[in-house]
Parts: sequence; structure tokens; C-alpha cells
Amino acid sequence: MTITQKNKQLILDFYQQLEAADEHTVVDVLKHNTADDYQFFGVHPFNEQLGCEAVAEVFWQPFMRAFKNIQRRQDVFMAGESGDGSQWVTSMGHFMALFDNDWLGIPKSKKVIMIRYADFNRIENGKITQTGLFIDIIQVMNQVGINPLTIETGHSFIYPGPRTHDGVMLEDKDPAEAAKTIAVLNKMIEDLSNLNETADDNYPPEILAKSWSENMVWYGPAGIGASYTIRRYQHQHSYPFRQGLSDKVFNGHICRYAEGNYACFFGWPNLSNTPSGGFLGLPGGKRADMRVVDVYRRDGDKLEENWVIIDIPYWLKQQGLDILERTKSIVNPD
Repeated sequence: MTITQKNKQLILDFYQQLEAADEHTVVDVLKHNTADDYQFFGVHPFNEQLGCEAVAEVFWQPFMRAFKNIQRRQDVFMAGESGDGSQWVTSMGHFMALFDNDWLGIPKSKKVIMIRYADFNRIENGKITQTGLFIDIIQVMNQVGINPLTIETGHSFIYPGPRTHDGVMLEDKDPAEAAKTIAVLNKMIEDLSNLNETADDNYPPEILAKSWSENMVWYGPAGIGASYTIRRYQHQHSYPFRQGLSDKVFNGHICRYAEGNYACFFGWPNLSNTPSGGFLGLPGGKRADMRVVDVYRRDGDKLEENWVIIDIPYWLKQQGLDILERTKSIVNPD
């Protein structure tokens, strides 16, 4: 069994134990599977936590009180080695559950809920040492009829997994395919970084066409939404993003790797920028950091699909707008 297969099995066992746990036993599951110096990176308001007890108290116990009969429905499951030699396993999809108790001030619906997530776990010596768990909280709000932001430029819905239905990779893939995928991804990142430096916010579609399929699908976070085809992506996300944010700086990633024709990364933070006005329909504000996760599918020599979660609540809070506290004070003050 390869190191990748061992790591995948460790995480699959961990997920099975989590699904069988409740708010009272989840800390024991974390103790069994994580290292003593376990580090957790979560979206706002969970943020960075150290140790399994803190992670259980801040995230898993409130999550399990609010949501019942939780199922993890994976669309992508992959593993590999990041550039610094660290080993990671990534899962992406939705938690399906019953929304039976309030969560983060969001009122319960007593109905089924689909909670979009991306989960990165670093493995060392048979233990999880770091986790990056991104959840699209605004999407949860939208499903109970709450929209804390202005009209989206794209369109949010319950996003599908890969069109090819091959994202859950339980067996090792050809390393040559991963090399192709990471090369295309790195080329795309380089092209976008060059645009940041030249401040060309009205770039032609030929720039994207170097690494993206004409029929690309960009599954963006709730508040921005999804776009389909290069032209629509430019007009419904890329142009509003680039024109509404100035002084954009790429800060790098905690991990970035590929397996087969899939690739993924997350940063803490990935980007820093200053809103100049217009992005998300909001006025200009203070300089802020963006935490972002991306998962990609390559088809041939182009990127075809991209699932993205941005910690928008954290980005807004740095500018003085806490959408969770504001929502709670309006729709769930008690």
C-alpha cells in the first residue's frame, strides 16, 4: 500500500468515525486521529484553533447540535504531496443534514440542508496534524431564505460534482497526469499574478484561454455565484472582482498539489486587496485578506471545472461588517 493509499484510508476511517459521533463523543474521535499539536484553519467565526479540544468546542460540537443525521457526500476525494513535501488528503462536496437547531444565529428550518465544504488534512506519522475546513456559510443562509448581500453577479445553486463523475479517487493515479495538471494550474496562477502586477483589469479572453477551456465552469461562493464559459466568467466574476479590488497581492498557499487530472489548494490568506468600490455591490473599504480554496478538474490541456469557496464573512468582518452578527440581530435576536 502506497503512502497516498494509507493516508486516504486514514481519512476515510476518520470520516466514518465522525459520522457515527455526536457532540458528546466527537472530541474522542479527534483525540484518536489527530496529533498533540493539531492545528485547525476554519472560516470565520471558527478561524484558527490549536488542539482537538478547542476544535471540538468551537466547531464540531455546535455543528452537531445544529445539524442532525449528517452525511458527508463527497464529489472529490484526492491525495498528494505539496511543494514542501507535506502529505495531504482533500475532500470536497456537501454535508447533507437536517437543520434542527439554530447555528451561528441562522434560524433552523427543520428541513434538509446541503452544506458546501472543502476539507484539507495534512498527515504526518499516521496522524492528522493540520486541517483546513472551508464551509460556505452564506450558502446555508440562502437556503433558509436569508440573503445578507446584494444581488449576485453569477448564480448560486447546489453545485454538482465533476461532469465526468471520477472525482472520488480511491486508487492511485498515474503521476504523469498529476504533473500535467499542476503545470496547467501553475501557468494559470502565473498569468493571473502578471495581471495583478500590470493592473490590467480589462484583459482579453485570450489570456484565460491559455489555461481554461472555452466551456469552463466556475462554481463560486454564494454571494458571487457560478459562471459558465470564459466570456460569462469574465463579465460575471473576473471583471467585477478585478475592477472592484485594487492593490491585489498573492500571498501563496499552505498546500497546492494534484492527483490525476484534479488539483487543489488553499491559503491563509491567499490574497490581500483593497476594495475600491463595486465588488459585491458594496462601497470601498479597508484593506483585507482573503482566505480561498480551489479545486480543479483538467480535461486535456485545459482546466474545465473549478469549485471555489472564499471566506467572504471574514473578508467583510475585517472591513467592519459582521454579516453573522447583523443577521442574528435582525432575524434571530433571541
